[in-house]
Amino acid sequence: TSRDAQTANFRNLDRLGIRARVAVASMVLTDFRSTLQTLAKIAPDELYNLAGQTSVGLSFEQPVETLESIATGTLNLLEAIRFLERPIRLYNAGSSECFGDTGGVAATEDTPFRPRSPYAVAKATAHWEVANYREAYGLFACSGILFNHESPLRPERFVTRKIVAAAGRIARGSPEKLRLGNLAVYRDWGWAPEYVDAMWRMLQLEQARDLVIATGTSYSLEAFVAAAFAEHALDWRDHVEQDPALFRPSEIAYNGGDASQAKVLLNWQARYRMPDVVRLMVAAEGDRADGAGGLP
Repeated sequence: TSRDAQTANFRNLDRLGIRARVAVASMVLTDFRSTLQTLAKIAPDELYNLAGQTSVGLSFEQPVETLESIATGTLNLLEAIRFLERPIRLYNAGSSECFGDTGGVAATEDTPFRPRSPYAVAKATAHWEVANYREAYGLFACSGILFNHESPLRPERFVTRKIVAAAGRIARGSPEKLRLGNLAVYRDWGWAPEYVDAMWRMLQLEQARDLVIATGTSYSLEAFVAAAFAEHALDWRDHVEQDPALFRPSEIAYNGGDASQAKVLLNWQARYRMPDVVRLMVAAEGDRADGAGGLP
């Protein structure tokens, strides 16, 4: 769905080569009437809620829109499913940002939430909405608590794509300097296609439950930058500058996840780690620069 499916370009569906196989519909998730009418018309078996404001950094500038699009949007979906009394299985896109800084310890499903951004507050709200509707109304509704999952479909405002795109331009002769924020933060980076597989597996369980989806290995942002430039045989230190203006008001120093439960219940575990993700993204960026489509 999109707010206006008639005008949206859906270019990522084109890039994946599946645009002709996907039927689209207009729906405004923050409008309960729109949400209810769309679900009544489509009558889906499975519903994947991937909507809402997606940038942690932008959420500090747009906290109200972030909360409404994520928390109110999720609530509208849950209430519409309850109202329709149809056996719709709902997957909700949770976020590792809800955990905040875990102090170097990998987070599990039992780790307390300590959100440190408006985005994380909104995601935590949506998470508990889903849990409440599951317990109070018997809905099949679950949240995947996903750690960072990357792909070449990311827009450049996300730091991973920003790094990969800049490294490619510099390798082709651009004199620019790449400006980044705190390079000392650690993140658990995975490959998005694998994480989408985990989403689907969660909706195939007999009973709905919330699960952490992660690689189990965290790397510093500096290591990500170094790997991206090394793919072009470049030393990142010659091309990167830290910009204090890009530091977030309340940064998470470390995040990492323990997906042991996903391995047991879903028979799922990540095959790709950060170095693999960088290699795949750099290859796709090269194809983009050469005018080729598709994903590796």
